[in-house]
Amino acid sequence: MAGRQDGNRQQQAPGGAGSAWAEELLEHLRPAGRDVGRVVAWLSRAVHGTAALQDAAGNLVAGTRLPLDDALVTDIATGRIASAAWESQGRHLCLVRVEHPLGARVLAVSRDITFDRRSLDVVSHTAQVLGLLLAARESTVAGYQLRRATADLRLAILQLLMVEDTVAARRVAAGLWPGLLDADTACVYVVESAPAARDRIAEECLDITVEDALVVRCPAMDGHVIVVSPRDAAGTALRSLVQRHPNTYLGGSVLQSLARTASAYGQAVSALAVAHFRPDKTAVYAERTHPERLMDPEALRGWTARVLRPLDTLPHHTRAELLATTRLGLEFTAVNTAKVLGVSRNTVRARMERVESLLGTDFTDLRVRAAVHLALNTHLGLPDTPFARATDDAGLRFSDLLSGPVRTWARNLLGRLDEDARNPRRTLRAWIAVGGNAERAAQALGMHAQTVREHVRSAEPVLERQLLAAGTDLYEVVLAHLAVRDLDLPVLHRAD
Repeated sequence: MAGRQDGNRQQQAPGGAGSAWAEELLEHLRPAGRDVGRVVAWLSRAVHGTAALQDAAGNLVAGTRLPLDDALVTDIATGRIASAAWESQGRHLCLVRVEHPLGARVLAVSRDITFDRRSLDVVSHTAQVLGLLLAARESTVAGYQLRRATADLRLAILQLLMVEDTVAARRVAAGLWPGLLDADTACVYVVESAPAARDRIAEECLDITVEDALVVRCPAMDGHVIVVSPRDAAGTALRSLVQRHPNTYLGGSVLQSLARTASAYGQAVSALAVAHFRPDKTAVYAERTHPERLMDPEALRGWTARVLRPLDTLPHHTRAELLATTRLGLEFTAVNTAKVLGVSRNTVRARMERVESLLGTDFTDLRVRAAVHLALNTHLGLPDTPFARATDDAGLRFSDLLSGPVRTWARNLLGRLDEDARNPRRTLRAWIAVGGNAERAAQALGMHAQTVREHVRSAEPVLERQLLAAGTDLYEVVLAHLAVRDLDLPVLHRAD
C-alpha cells in the first residue's frame, strides 16, 4: 500500500542535512546506547511524528501507542507484506516489519505530513537497527538466564554437600559436570573481594578452574566466592588470581571428605581471617594441634555416643537434617546458616531448638556449644549408624576427655596471654562465661564494653584463633578454659 507523495516538502532530520541522521542512528548501536526505547524516541524526533513498536498481539514494546488496523498489523507481522503507508483522518502512517528471534515486531510511525523519501529511509533503517538490538537483547537475556540457572544449580549442589548428602550432590552435578565430584575428598576455598567485584571474580574463578571445581557465589556473604575443588591445581590458580587483584584474599581448608564440606568451609573462613594479615593475601587452615586429637579416641567416641544418643531414635533423614543444621548453626549465625542451606532462619532455629531439647541443654551457653560442637565433629568421622551398646559407658564423662595431654595443651595455649599486662586472659574468661556478650562482661569486670572487645580482639593474633565470630576457633579456646578449670564444666544432662 502506498499513500500520497509530496515531493515539495523535504523535511530535514535533526543533526543537519544529508546523512547526519544515519550517524545519529548508528550511535545507538554502540554498547552504551543500545536501548530500544531510546531508538524509538529518537525516531519520533527524527521524522517529527510519533513512533510505536509493538508485537503481533498488539502489546506495546516501546514508544507511544497508536490506533492501528489489527488485520494490517497481523499481515506485516506474519510477513504477508513488508510495509505499508497510508493517510487516515488527517494523519499519515507508515508500518514496517521488524525482525525478531521470537516473532516479528511492527514499527508504526504517525505524523501530520506525507512521508517523503528521506523520512521513509529513516524509518526503514531504524527498523533494521531495532531488529539488531532486539536480537542482541534476546541473546543477552537468554545468556543471563542460562548463567543464572547454572549458578542456582551450583548453589543447590553446595547446599547438598553442606548437609552431607553427597549422593544427591553427585547425581545433580553429573548432568552438567560429569566427574566433578567423583573424588571422595576436596578442599574448600573462599575468595574475598569487594561485593561490587564479586561477579567478575566468580567468572574468573570459573575460567581458571576450567569448570574442574564447584564455584558458588556465597549466599551469606556478599563479597565471598566459595570454591570446592577435588583437584590440587585449583589452589595454585586461585593464589595467582588473588595476586592479580587488589583487596582480594584467599582462605583454604585442608583436604576433607566431601561429607565434611561444611567443616572444610569453616576452616576456609577461619584461614581467610588470617589471610588479611599475610603479605601474599592467602592462608590455608593451619594443621595445628587440635584438642580432639589429644583425646583418647575410644573415650571420645563413647562420650559422643552418649551425648547424641537421644537423636538415634529419630528417622534417619530427620536425624541427619538436625545434625547437619546444628553443626552449621554452631559455626555461623542463624541467618547465614539459613542462606547457606537455602531454608528460612526460623527453620534453622526450630531445628536447633529441637536438638537443644533432645539433648537437654542450652545453646546460649558457650561452654555447651563448644561441647556439642566437639561431639558433632567427632560424629562426622564415624559411620552414620547408631552406636553400639559397648560405647554406652556411664563412666565416660566430659571431664575425662579434658585431662592429661589436653590439659597440657590448654595451659600452653592460654599461657601465651599471661605476658600482656592488661590481663586479657581474665577478660576473655569473663566474656566466655556470659556467652560472648561484651556488655555483660564489662559489667562483671567493671570496665567499658569497648575495652572488653579490644581485649578479646587483641587475644586473636596471640592465640592464632578468631574469637569474635562463632566457630571452631572460639570453641577450641573455650575447651582450653574448661580443661584448665578456668571455667566450670557445662551441664550436659543426658551425658553427665
